[in-house]
Formats: sequence, structure tokens, C-alpha cells
Amino acid sequence: MSKDPPELASPPLTARSILLQTGYLTAVAAVGVATGISWLMFPFFELANLIMTYLLAIVVIAARYGRGPSVLASVASVAAFDFFFVPPYLTFAVADTQYPLTFAVMLIVGLVISGLTARIRMQAEAGEHREERTAALYAMSRELAQTGAVEDLVTIAARHIGEVFEAEVTASLANIDGQLQIPRREGGLPIEQDEVTLSRWALEHRQPAGLGTDRLASARTVHLPLLGHRGSLGVVSVRPRRRDIFKMPGSLRQLETFINQTALAVERARLADEAQEARVRAETERLRNSLLTSVSHDLRTPLATITGAATTILESGSRLDQRTQQELLESVRDEADRLNRLVQDLLEMTRLESGALQLRRDWHPLEEVVGAALGRLAKSLGTRRVTVSIPPDLPLVAIDDVLIEQVFLNLLDNAIKYTPPDSAIRIIVSATDRSVTAEVADYGPGLPKGQEARVFEKFYRAASDGRRGAGLGLAICRGVVLAHGGRISAHNLPEGGVAFLFTLPLTDPPPAPLPADA
Repeated sequence: MSKDPPELASPPLTARSILLQTGYLTAVAAVGVATGISWLMFPFFELANLIMTYLLAIVVIAARYGRGPSVLASVASVAAFDFFFVPPYLTFAVADTQYPLTFAVMLIVGLVISGLTARIRMQAEAGEHREERTAALYAMSRELAQTGAVEDLVTIAARHIGEVFEAEVTASLANIDGQLQIPRREGGLPIEQDEVTLSRWALEHRQPAGLGTDRLASARTVHLPLLGHRGSLGVVSVRPRRRDIFKMPGSLRQLETFINQTALAVERARLADEAQEARVRAETERLRNSLLTSVSHDLRTPLATITGAATTILESGSRLDQRTQQELLESVRDEADRLNRLVQDLLEMTRLESGALQLRRDWHPLEEVVGAALGRLAKSLGTRRVTVSIPPDLPLVAIDDVLIEQVFLNLLDNAIKYTPPDSAIRIIVSATDRSVTAEVADYGPGLPKGQEARVFEKFYRAASDGRRGAGLGLAICRGVVLAHGGRISAHNLPEGGVAFLFTLPLTDPPPAPLPADA
């Protein structure tokens, strides 16, 4: 077995040792004061009353400085009483044989009083220490409860334990394979090999080792395992500045309480991380299934139409009239456009989810964006009546015009899907000093009650009546608007139908128009 690290040859004096040395000097001084008082009382009082003066000095020294100085005060009191007040005076000789019994009783009473007083003082100090450590334990538990990262938890625990027990604290966590990961101390100095061995022993055997324990009690450090319900989580190594700190009643047990609280916090954090990973996996699986379910149907339909039309033209093209061929080619084009929009939606959703969406902001009039969206959907709108209300003094807006145009396209396409061919659609744009609000409303069946917020979720469809779409259009609208710093919402109209509103902030004033001769 390796040897303990060597102790310092001349350790510095601690506050406790200084207090103890001061106590011995004070004990001698107290006996001197008691002797002076007794000398003044000697002509007027019996010797038994003088003994009470010395006993009082012994009690005071025992209450203030503990057992050692009080024992010295007891012995010095008997010697002073014999020297000054028992004939023959100013000698230690005893003329009367009854006085040795008096001295013995006086010494025994002094020692008993000093012992009891010192014990009460020690218990009071222990109680104060327990109260302080209980308050520190509460403070540490409260701080641990507000922290989620495992590394932060062990740092907080090490700081509190070091402050309470006046020690250097090192926390070593076990990895996924159960191997102890030994950290390096400040300055890059490695932990002594003896400490590493004891730490691994404590981890494997789930028992304390080192200073104050049954396993190598002569070590300078105590190693306590972090025990969780599923095994050892790591080891906390505590090296106190005073080796006798764990000799105080209950000190090691209180340290184990700190360690147990730390272990519970670490296990809670790890379980929370595992639960979060499980939720992410479940959500990923759900999204994958939703994506496969939605996309597989929406991909098969246009592909089947394109394949059927192309096959018909190839096999029977010579027997088809011009009008039929034209209709088949138009169906191929329409389904190819539909397939392109689906792929575009998937790509946009992927960019939004990954955070790769980069806005190319510039100052644009919103009426041009609305006009471009209506132009692209002119054929899909058919006979629907579209009313547009945009004030002529609408300010320019700092937007990515391509993405905002996509928002209008998706909102209009959603209205086309869920309204009759001859229904009306209205677009209203208004502005305040701080924002521009756009509304796209239709007069269809509206949204199911309570589903106004869910329509912006990925793959969600408000109606399961077989209408086309992967349920991504409104989710993309929300992502684009949020990326611009705006808000989007939906609500049913009292007269029937649904209105989608999104707001874009006006953060900076638009640029001044160029002069006419520029």
C-alpha cells in the first residue's frame, strides 16, 4: 500500500491552537486573581469559602477554554491554596493530616466541574456547528434545485462543502461505462495516486474511504461515493485543513448528508436529461411518421397523374386529338408544379427547423408583394372574387420579399383549398407607427373551435376530408413571420370563414425617396 503524502514539517498555527495557548496562560492568570481575592477574604472567612473562589475560577476557565486549561486551573488552584492559606504558610508542607484529604476533594471537584463544563461547552459548540451546517445544507439544496446542468451541480456542491468543512473539495463523476473521470486541479497538477486509488475503491465498493473512516484512516483526504438509485454516480473527495475536524460528534455524518443531497441532485439532472432525450426521440419519431404519412400520399398522387398522362401520350399519342393531348400536358404541368411546391415546402420547413434560414431584408412596398402572390395564383383562384384594401400611404417595410410573398401564397392557397370556387377572399393591409398588419380572410367553413393555434403546427390539418396538402404551409408562415420579429394568428369570423393576421414590426424609418433628377 502506498504511503501517505508527507505532512508539513512546521504547520502554521491555527486559530484553535492560538486559542488553546491563550487558555493556558489565562488559566494561570485566573488562579492568580482568585488567590488575590482569597488573600483579601482570608482574615474574615473560613478556608471553605476561599475554596469556592478557586472553584469559580475553574468554572470560568472550563466554560471559556475547554478541558485542558481547566485541568491546569484545578491543579494550580490546589497548589496555590496549599502554598498561601494552609499552615505552614508560603510552603507546600502540610502540618495537619486532614488537609491532604481537603486537597484531594478540592482537586476531584475541580476536575469534575471542569469536565462537565467543558462537555457542555463542546456540546454547545457542536450544536452551533450543526445549526450552521443545517443552514448551509438548506442553502445548497435550494441552489441545487435551481440548477439543471450536472457540471454546475457538482461545482455548487463542492463550493458549499468546502466553505462549511474548511476543506479542498474535488468531485469526480463516473462516465457511462462506470469509470471514474479524475479531474485535474488548478495549475494542471494531477491528483496524487493514493487519492485516485481510494476514490476508485470508494466508487466500486460504495463505501467511504480515507480520513475518519475504517479504510486507511491515516489518509489526508476522505472520499465519499455519490450513491444513486441506479448505482454510483461518482466520488467527492474532501481534504480538510484540520485533520481533527471529523473527530467532532456527527461531523462525518453531516458531510455524508451533503454528499447524499448532491447525489440526489446529480441523479435528478441526469434523469431529466434522459427524459428530454426520450422526448426528443419520441417527437422525432412522430414527425418522421407524420412526414412519411403525409408526403407519401402527396407524392404518389402527382407522380401517378404525371406517369399516367405521359404513358397515355406515349402509347396513344397518334390516336389522340389535339385538345386531349393539350389537357394531358397541362395536367402534367400542374402536377409537376404541385410536386415542386411540396418539395419547396419541405425544404423551407427544414431550413426553419435547422435555423439555417437567412433573411435578405430590404425596403419593399407590401402592395407589390401582394400583387406578385396574386399573379402566381391567378389560375388557381379561378372565379373567386379577391378584394384588396391597401392604403396609398403605406410605408415601406424592411422584409425578405421572397419569404413574405411565400407567406401570402400559403395563406391564399389555404383559402383556395377550403372554400367553394365562387366564394370571396379579402386582403386588408393597415399600418401604425410601430407595425404593419396584413389580413387574409375567406368565407369558408372556418376552423374547428379551439383549434385556432394548432393550425400552425407541422403536419396538422384542420379537416380530414381528403383535401390535398402536407400540413406544412401554415407552419412555414409562422416560421417566416417569427423570423421577421412579427406575430401571426387565426380566428373565425362572425359571418363565417376564417381570418389569418400577421404583423411585421416597423423598427427603423424607411429611406427617403430619391430626387426626381437623381
